[in-house]
Amino acid sequence: MNCFNKKYMKPRVLQLLILACTTAIFTVSCNKLDLSPTNDLTADKVYTSAAGYKQALAKVYGAFALTGNASVGQPDIPAEIIKDEGNSDFLRLYWNLQEITTDEAVWSWQNDAGIQGLHELSWGSINSIINGLYYRSFFQITLCNDFINQSSDDNLSKRGISGADADEVRKFRAEARFIRAYQYAVLMDIYGNPPMVTETTEIGGKDLPKQIARKDLFVYIESELKAIENDLAAPKANEYGRADRAADWALLSRIYLNAEVYTGTARFTDAITYCNKITGAGFSLHGNYRELTIADNNLNKDEFILTINYDGTSTQNYGGTTYLMHGPAHVPADVSGSSGDWGGLRITQQFVNLFADKTGATDTRAQFYMSGQNMDVNDLYTSNDGYSSTKFRNKTRSGGPAPHQDVAKDFSDIDFPLFRLGETYLIYAESVLRGGTGGSLATALDYVNKLRTRAYNGSLTGNITSSALTTDFILDERGRELWYEATRRTDLIRFGKFTTGAYLWAWKGGVKGGTSVNSKYNLFPLPPTDLSANPNLRQNTGY
Repeated sequence: MNCFNKKYMKPRVLQLLILACTTAIFTVSCNKLDLSPTNDLTADKVYTSAAGYKQALAKVYGAFALTGNASVGQPDIPAEIIKDEGNSDFLRLYWNLQEITTDEAVWSWQNDAGIQGLHELSWGSINSIINGLYYRSFFQITLCNDFINQSSDDNLSKRGISGADADEVRKFRAEARFIRAYQYAVLMDIYGNPPMVTETTEIGGKDLPKQIARKDLFVYIESELKAIENDLAAPKANEYGRADRAADWALLSRIYLNAEVYTGTARFTDAITYCNKITGAGFSLHGNYRELTIADNNLNKDEFILTINYDGTSTQNYGGTTYLMHGPAHVPADVSGSSGDWGGLRITQQFVNLFADKTGATDTRAQFYMSGQNMDVNDLYTSNDGYSSTKFRNKTRSGGPAPHQDVAKDFSDIDFPLFRLGETYLIYAESVLRGGTGGSLATALDYVNKLRTRAYNGSLTGNITSSALTTDFILDERGRELWYEATRRTDLIRFGKFTTGAYLWAWKGGVKGGTSVNSKYNLFPLPPTDLSANPNLRQNTGY
C-alpha cells in the first residue's frame, strides 16, 4: 500500500478528509525522512488553510493504521518487516511485544521474522519485530515534529492564518503533541532510554540525537501532557478517533500507575487524580463487554476514550485488528467474520485458568475457541496447543457483516481501544490499594464490581467483597478485563512477575513448565543499526 492512496478514516469515525495524493508527504519524502519531496506538493501549498492543516493531521493519525511505504520512513527498518507490510503496522508490532512475551499469547509460525525467542524471553538485539516497533514509533514522532513546526504561531502568521482558523490549527498542534507524547511513552516503556528528537532537533545536522534517561523521558512526557491539557478539545467534544482532554488524562494516569518502574518513585496519588478527572467527564461502561471489540464498536462512545480506527476498505493491511481477527488458530470464518484463520495465535493454560468457567457462560469476558484445541500448550509452535481467542470479531452487534467489509473479507473493520473507561476503573482501584490518596476503597470496590457486573451479564453473582480486593486480585482482573489489549507485559513487570519466578507460564524462559529469566528482559534492546550510526547511544544493560 502506498502512503498516498488510502483514506485514513472512514466517514463514520473521523472526517479528516481523504488521505490520498493530496495528503501525501509535505516536507518529507515517503522513502527517506531527510530528502526533499519527490512530488510538487510542498508545505507552502498544503499549509495554506485550516483545511490543509487538517489533511496534514490526518496523515499524523494515519501513521497508526497505515503501512506500506509510510513504514519505511527510516532507512534502517528491517528488510523482513518491509517485505511483509502487515508486520510494519504499529499495533501489530506493539501488540506482539506486549502480548506474545506473556501468558496471554503464543504464535505458531516460528519461522516468522522476529517471533522465535519472544515468548521464550530469549530475544537478542537483532530482532525485526523489536527493531521494527522502534522505527515505527519514531516515524510517527517525525510526522508529529514536522506538523508541530509547520503549525507554529510564526508559520501561521506568515501564511496569513488567523482568528478562528488559527485557533483550530492550535488544537491540531496540541493533538500532534499528544500523539508524540504517546509514542514516547511507548518507547519509554519498551526500550527505556531511547534517543530524543523534538521539533527543535536539527535532523541531518552535525549533532546526532542524544539519548535520554528513562526517568528524564518520564518528566518530559508528563510536562508535555500537562502543557497541552487545556489546548485539547474538552472530553467527548472532538471527532471520534481524535485525542481530547480525556485521552491526555488517560495517558497521564497510565504512566503514573507505572511511574515507580520508570523513575523509582511511586505516583499513585497522581494516578488517582487523573482517573477522577476521567470518571467525572461523562463516560460510562458500555453495557455489553463483547461489543467492545467488534466491527461496529465505533458506537461505543460511552466507554471509549481514544481508538486506533481501522476500516475494511480504507485501511487495508495485515496488521492491526486484522491480525487479531485472522490470527487466532482454527477459529471458523463465520465466527471471526473473516475469510478464515491463519492458525497462529493461541493462549497459555495459565491465562485461561484465570476464568473458572472457560465457556464464557458465566463471565462473558472468557471468549475462547476450544473445539479441536488442547488447553495445554505442550508444544509452543503447534497450532492445536492452546485455546484461541474469539474476542475480535468482524461482525456487528446484530451479527451482521462489518459496515465497511471488503468483498473478500480479508480486512478488519474493528477499531482498537487505546484507552477506555474500564482501564481507568482498574488504575484507580490499584492505585488506592497501593496507598495513593484522593480515592477510597469503597469507590475502588464499586468500580471493580461494576466491571464484574457487566461481565456477568448484569448479575451480581460475580461481585466481590472488600476482603477479596487485593493487588493480586487486580492483576488477575486486569488480565480478564484487558486481555489482548496490549497491556499485559507492562502489568506483569509492575507486579514483579514478568522475568522472575513469582509467576510462571508455559514456555516462559523456553521451558515447558516455565522458569525465571534474566531481568535484562524487562527492557528490549535498541536496534544495533542505530547504535552503529549514532555514537551518542548506549545499549541497554545485558545486550
